Amino acid sequence: MTLLEEYGWNSFHQKNFEQLAAPGQLAGRVCSVKGFKYLLITDNGELETELSGKLLYGAGVEELPRVGDWVCYLDYTDTGYIVEVLPRVNSLSRKNPGKRTERQILSTNIDGALIVQGLDRDFNLMRLERYIAQVTACSIQPVIVLNKSDLAINRVTIREQVLALKRDCGIFFCSTLTGDGIEVLSAFLKKAHTYILVGSSGVGKSSLLNALSGTTSQPINAVSDFNNKGRHTTTTRDLFQHSNGSLVIDSPGMREFGFTSEEGQDAETLFPVIEELGAGCRFADCLHINEPGCAVLEALEKEELNPTTYESYIKMLKEQRRFDIKIEDRKRLGKVVGRMVKEAKAYRKKYKY
Repeated sequence: MTLLEEYGWNSFHQKNFEQLAAPGQLAGRVCSVKGFKYLLITDNGELETELSGKLLYGAGVEELPRVGDWVCYLDYTDTGYIVEVLPRVNSLSRKNPGKRTERQILSTNIDGALIVQGLDRDFNLMRLERYIAQVTACSIQPVIVLNKSDLAINRVTIREQVLALKRDCGIFFCSTLTGDGIEVLSAFLKKAHTYILVGSSGVGKSSLLNALSGTTSQPINAVSDFNNKGRHTTTTRDLFQHSNGSLVIDSPGMREFGFTSEEGQDAETLFPVIEELGAGCRFADCLHINEPGCAVLEALEKEELNPTTYESYIKMLKEQRRFDIKIEDRKRLGKVVGRMVKEAKAYRKKYKY
């Protein structure tokens, strides 16, 4: 196995590389981004690179390289220049924090997202489902990691609450303090597969990464005694190779994980319980808000549907609508501007102005 194959290179990336790469260009994977510097893993090891003028001045924000991307680059011994970003298998994204509706791509080409929650005050079923729904929307397999298991009073109850969400994902209890469950989680991670750690600050993502790798590659901070919230330790996303050959991307804690609309996805399909109940609604296009004959609302009234799940669904439905509307507004604005440019060019041509 070549070094690139150890980092996830496969036939999909090879095919795209053969179609897009120009003579003299090589392939590499982005492992870290620090300002204008991009650290690649290549067949010859690590190489620090920069963006070519084509990408620096001609690419849109979403087209720029992210950690996890495979790229074409030119090697000049001491440095390199990235000239092309290869097509992505998927990308983990969120709505930009705040009121902006643009999509922010976090990392790309990911096999699984380890959604970490701490079994202290951080455990929040609604937030957990929100992470799961967005990760699923990005075509990434979610994996639930319940850290700080040494603080759990009743694992059985917690597991039942998570299982009630009816999500197709593994559930792991672990503790970086006692070592509980670390070996089981480590054995789950596959060689040459890429995983990303996501969750709020203070849930122990960096500690978990250190425990999995058996090193102290990431510094850690204590949780604040004042409000029991985590301080930001990780400030960038970096890809690490685990001792068993799996690849793990650490990421900063995220207080906001705004939903972004993906092609072919809607809020109902991202909530299996809602989708299952929705099959019994009177109308096929029922939104489960106030429509007559709604099986979802009926289940909610009979307490057969967890209110937390329904609240998550409604919140995501609203966000999706706002996001879709803003996208359509930008598209319409782009068409108007394009038409104005064409008319201006025709006018200048007609009057030679």
